[in-house]
Amino acid sequence: MAVVVASAPGKVLMTGGYLILERPNTGLVLSTNARFYAIVKPINEHVNPESWAWKWTDVKLTSPQLSRESMYKLSLKHLTLQCVSSSDSRNPFVEHAIQYAIAAANLASDKDKEALHKLFLQGLDITILGSNDFYSYRNQLESLGLPLTPESLGTLAPFASITFNSGESNGANCKPEVAKTGLGSSAAMTTAVVAALLHYLGVVDLSDPCKEGKFGCSDLDVVHMIAQTSHCLAQGKVGSGFDVSCAVYGSQRYVRFSPEVLSFAKVAVTGLPLHEIIGGILKGKWDHERTEFCLPPLMNLFLGEPGTGGSSTPSMVGAVKKWQMSDPEKARENWQKLSDANLELETKLNNLSKLAKDHWDVYLGIIKSCSVLTSEKWVLQATEPIIEVIIRELLGARDAMLRIRILMRQMGEAAGVPIEPKSQTQLLDSTMNAEGVLLAGVPGAGGFDAIFAIALGDSGSKLTQAWSSHNVLALLVREDPHGVCLESGDPRTTGITSGVSSIHIE
Repeated sequence: MAVVVASAPGKVLMTGGYLILERPNTGLVLSTNARFYAIVKPINEHVNPESWAWKWTDVKLTSPQLSRESMYKLSLKHLTLQCVSSSDSRNPFVEHAIQYAIAAANLASDKDKEALHKLFLQGLDITILGSNDFYSYRNQLESLGLPLTPESLGTLAPFASITFNSGESNGANCKPEVAKTGLGSSAAMTTAVVAALLHYLGVVDLSDPCKEGKFGCSDLDVVHMIAQTSHCLAQGKVGSGFDVSCAVYGSQRYVRFSPEVLSFAKVAVTGLPLHEIIGGILKGKWDHERTEFCLPPLMNLFLGEPGTGGSSTPSMVGAVKKWQMSDPEKARENWQKLSDANLELETKLNNLSKLAKDHWDVYLGIIKSCSVLTSEKWVLQATEPIIEVIIRELLGARDAMLRIRILMRQMGEAAGVPIEPKSQTQLLDSTMNAEGVLLAGVPGAGGFDAIFAIALGDSGSKLTQAWSSHNVLALLVREDPHGVCLESGDPRTTGITSGVSSIHIE
């Protein structure tokens, strides 16, 4: 029985919050070792003759962490999904991913129609699983009497059951929300489902995704276009797309695509056949820009969950847009300064990567020295010119991050939204003053979600202890620059987890 497992990573938007919504502003987005998995296999070993006659197929969607299972009938002619049984609410991200992946398969299979139909008529059994890092387990740890540490998180079973924010449920029609950590679960989930289905149906080959495939572009690009389309339609708006791009390609410097590229998909509601819509999308002028980027060597990403509840990104973005319209001159000035500071941080980090490559032994030594000192003492290590250059770049990166934080706070105050709330400011200041910490900030749109820090060498363990004393839960997530990939099997049986994978200095 053929089984395909694909996974896609969660993200941390380090720079480019708000600006990334408009071209040609850039954002630095890091992919992580927190991954969403999609497992696709047939429901039946043999073709269901009833399905053959009626031209429909069964689709079973299971989310074990939420104890949900839904059954659908998929029309093979119209590619419409009809939910026939569901234990709970629908998942529009997965539903759109299924429809658009199957539309692409129909478009790509001129020669293999019979083989494709056989796969359809055996039914599609789809299971989705998200790494624990996507969700908040703070309440579970507290109820078990465990300390708020990464070690406690490590004792939880992989893909543990997810609880809901009971506090959110304050009315009969108000559904409780899953407590998340802000790593982009919907983008990673959508991408994993699209990738797994496209591979299962023979549209792409994830074992060699960079080669040119059936649509005259790389298979990764096909996954990207269909995942972006599915994600935007499920959200009901065309966002910047950085989270899906990161889920497909991994860590990168990103400039968004023009929203018009998806205007074709918006007419889906008018009844245009789905395969025509997909054809238009795959031939569209996708003008996003993507450059490889990852943290310099011996620098580790840490995320801390303050436990103050999440923030609504759409409402914060709406408030910032309203401010831009009401005070365009001030907004433009703020955005230009913010863009300059973002570029400065990017330049400093790229310079440090180059210095590491050209002067590895010196770089290794200075990172090791600075990892046990607070930043004001780093300059004392500059005993020769090349060390001075490395330290200047380290301190320059810190200064750029401090400017970014000031400008983000000013934007939040002007727009009346807590982009860097006071509680986060105090926490970030104490984090940036800790030994071996290069920089810290609120990722993406900011608010009360997890904070991030970049720590040098082995200084991370001290940082996580300091966070714990401030009631901040350090997550196990780290940077992993890889995007979507084919897995060797079900992660529940192959022992894949998102454990700690930091680099140690000898």
